[in-house]
Amino acid sequence: MTVPSVPTRGRTLDYAAPVYDLLEPLCLLNRQDEFDRTVLQALDPQPGDKILDLGCGTGVQCRKISQFLDPGQGGCITGIDAAGRMIAAARAKRATPHCRFEAMAAEDLHFPDAAFDAVISSLFYHHVPLDLKRRSLEEAFRVLKPGGRLIVADMHTPTTFIGALVSHLSRWLFLQPQIAENIRGVLPELMSESGFLPPRIVARYFGYIAVFSTTRPL
Repeated sequence: MTVPSVPTRGRTLDYAAPVYDLLEPLCLLNRQDEFDRTVLQALDPQPGDKILDLGCGTGVQCRKISQFLDPGQGGCITGIDAAGRMIAAARAKRATPHCRFEAMAAEDLHFPDAAFDAVISSLFYHHVPLDLKRRSLEEAFRVLKPGGRLIVADMHTPTTFIGALVSHLSRWLFLQPQIAENIRGVLPELMSESGFLPPRIVARYFGYIAVFSTTRPL
């Protein structure tokens, strides 16, 4: 079933949808399961939680999280992505009544205020320019309930030589100035400016990926 993509100035990965499930583990050096478990542990989903995944891709992480949710208690996860082909693949492979997927831009969320208990984002923010990073974090703040959790796993200031090499090569190889913003370390400040409590780094990977945890104040 065809799903139209949503206009956005961020980079979408429609072209990669057919092979994304093969490419992502390679990009994570075959540590995707470990990486996903780390994000899941930081998220600490409760059975009745309503959770939003920004830039969900083909929905691998959404499906893993959904296993900890109880639809009888209202638990559900919604993955959004501006790339229609990603959403079509996610629906075909991983949708359930309490694991849903919608074509939507993270900077323009079509959800009411305080609709979610938690928001996650994994390897999404290095694809969008600075103003959309800020706008999507403001939107995440808006749709979170007071006390709601935000978990972001993404490229950040490198901590090793190899991490710096990979980060800077990626920025120039893929012609993505958005990566340069991430490796300058803009994400924590943007989260705080959007209203979140100062984020903590709860894990690091490969010398250039950080997993941040923060909350919307009560």
